[in-house]
Amino acid sequence: MLSHPQSLNAALIPGTLRRVHHIALNVKDMQVSRHFYGNILGLHELTGDEVPKTLVDLVAAGKVANFVTPDGTVIDLFWEPDLSPPDPDPSRAFTRANHLAFDIDPQLFDTALEVLKLHQIRIDHGPVTRPTGRGIYFYDPDGFLIEIRCDPN
Repeated sequence: MLSHPQSLNAALIPGTLRRVHHIALNVKDMQVSRHFYGNILGLHELTGDEVPKTLVDLVAAGKVANFVTPDGTVIDLFWEPDLSPPDPDPSRAFTRANHLAFDIDPQLFDTALEVLKLHQIRIDHGPVTRPTGRGIYFYDPDGFLIEIRCDPN
């Protein structure tokens, strides 16, 4: 524990935190969520020797599934069969997290929209166009808000 007053201003040196290592999400139905993140969003599911050694037993028991984005960010899904948000209406926030955003090449943005529509994914709003680019907001099977966004052309 830091004990002197100057310690209150202590901070990590900029650049100490290098990247997001992983994001862990609780999911109610593992098979539905695996299908969503793997088959609809197209993320690679880690299997066999790719699974982190600390999670091998949980993955084998069906309690965890791991996906990785092309930039190496791991998304861990933790099976919580009794999960239920405080409000069943996903448009009402039920967690401190706001949303998870995936970046996409601007040339592929419209394709992503079509895939979401084809799979009848519930859209929250969008697509929206801003000076920072385009985005579409939709829900994963547990009502967590996801965004696919791209930089302006």
